[in-house]
Amino acid sequence: MLIAGTTSDAGKTVVTAGICRWLHRSGVRVAPFKAQNMSNNSVVVLGPDGRAGEIGRAQAMQAAACGVEPDLRFNPVLLKPGSDRSSQVILMGEAVDTATARNYRSMKPRLAETAYAALAELRSEYDAVICEGAGSPAEINLRDGDFVNMGLARRFGMPALVVGDIDRGGVFAAFFGTLALLSREDQELVAGFVVNKFRGDLGLLQPGLDMITEVTGRPVHGVLPFHADVWLDAEDSLAYGRILGRPGPPRGTEWLRVAVVRLPRVSNATDAEALAAEPGVQVRLTTEPAEIADADLVVLPGSKATVSDLAWLREKGLADAVRAHATAGKPLLGICGGFQMLGERIHDEVESGRGSVSGLGLLPVEVTFAARKTLGRSSGAGLGAPARGYEIHHGYVSSGTPEPFLHYDDGRPEGAVSGNVHGTHWHGAFESDEFRRRFLTRAASQAGRHGFTVAPDTRYAAIRERALDVLGDLVEEHLDTGALLRLIEKGAPPGLPFVPPGAPGAP
Repeated sequence: MLIAGTTSDAGKTVVTAGICRWLHRSGVRVAPFKAQNMSNNSVVVLGPDGRAGEIGRAQAMQAAACGVEPDLRFNPVLLKPGSDRSSQVILMGEAVDTATARNYRSMKPRLAETAYAALAELRSEYDAVICEGAGSPAEINLRDGDFVNMGLARRFGMPALVVGDIDRGGVFAAFFGTLALLSREDQELVAGFVVNKFRGDLGLLQPGLDMITEVTGRPVHGVLPFHADVWLDAEDSLAYGRILGRPGPPRGTEWLRVAVVRLPRVSNATDAEALAAEPGVQVRLTTEPAEIADADLVVLPGSKATVSDLAWLREKGLADAVRAHATAGKPLLGICGGFQMLGERIHDEVESGRGSVSGLGLLPVEVTFAARKTLGRSSGAGLGAPARGYEIHHGYVSSGTPEPFLHYDDGRPEGAVSGNVHGTHWHGAFESDEFRRRFLTRAASQAGRHGFTVAPDTRYAAIRERALDVLGDLVEEHLDTGALLRLIEKGAPPGLPFVPPGAPGAP
């Protein structure tokens, strides 16, 4: 089954995960799939040959919903934007090229065949594969050569559901318009709709549900209510809003206020989610110097364009705010690209091609970019506690012998600490519960928040599992699961009516 959407961020990712969790709990061997993802939030997956590769973090989350280990085939094509006009192309986990508006069309056949082969293998190994589309299937300028939305559905004869976010308004027009801009052949596979993020009395919505069914000949298979606990593993940092998660009340007498700088090319902003899961920790994503000044802990997250984002920090006055925060003795954390920005210099002939540029000068290291990307899962310890994470970076510490923030299992140093300034290349390290607790205790002390008490019982893995169960519950309680099973087993029903005008230029 294909889960398409009227727009980006309509809820395709979470609906896919919810269906996956519901099927998994029902005893179905199910896998997720997204032929092509565009996101800078990725994770490291080990292939069957032990080779490390990248897939979108959303597909790793969906794999957890299915109760299976992440697989490179779950997201065979990943585009990681480095600017408004170019993206790094990750094919079956490996960086192979840079896509631009000019050369992407010539790449499409190779990317499509790789995606088709991956899905064919998964369909032979699993009882069901729930495929997430990308953007909207009615992006008529991109339909030629499409292998992510209706092109994928047509290739494999899959039924498609269209998800619409009613919280944005105009959901019925979006449903109708999406369908009416598809060709007759594409429309034959669109089997119905799902309303997402509804708030209010369902009785008031029912006449609209009846009317959209009347004018399209397709049912609404359910209305998913808005649920505030659905916020982990966002595919795009813009989906978060300003406050991350639902901060629980503090265990002590004071809150710890965290400001995460929302860089233009932020990557793996999900690193901040583990901090936001702690009671008494308020995590705010910001681009405002005043909010940096007001924070207890400041975080510079990863970046797909480290040198460009560092220049942006300076342009916006944020670099000065970060320096002032550190000079005041308050805790500062840099992760991956954010860590690289904190050093003395960055030597980059690979990602930006700008050569040597000055860093923020807050850690005694220099960073050099290598042509080959470092990819791997990492484990070791930091602050006297075990820690695990993963690495995705071109830059490496080429000069300086700072106090390390962490150590690998074999004793090699990782990252850097200078008083209240901390840096690491490890993504996901703060999902390690005891390491996170010790860091937050240290950060609160450096910030003068002596009334902050870290919770001793927060288990991040359990929080993520509960979130996946919430998604499964929403699907089970609010969607027509009998209809979903029929679509998965038998495909789209025959004789679905054509809604004019159809795709421009289609016969």
